[in-house]
Amino acid sequence: MTDSNSRTLPSDVFEKLGGGQIAYIRPVMSEEASRLFPQVPELSPGLKLWALLNADGSPILLTDSHAAALAGASQHDLVTVSVH
Repeated sequence: MTDSNSRTLPSDVFEKLGGGQIAYIRPVMSEEASRLFPQVPELSPGLKLWALLNADGSPILLTDSHAAALAGASQHDLVTVSVH
């Protein structure tokens, strides 16, 4: 069900949100990690990892725990937000 009053932001507007101060954490499978982080060596398939990404989707770090991703955000002085 969609709300007739809901609107989506154009991607170029969304990418500018946060001015480099807002990031999000999301789970990624190892098979997807190389697409987001091309410099990552080959990983075993089926691993659940965590990616810290800028609001524009650009990668910051890849880790094996949510806590480490949060710590990485803190080290980079980023505020994490939840996206759905």
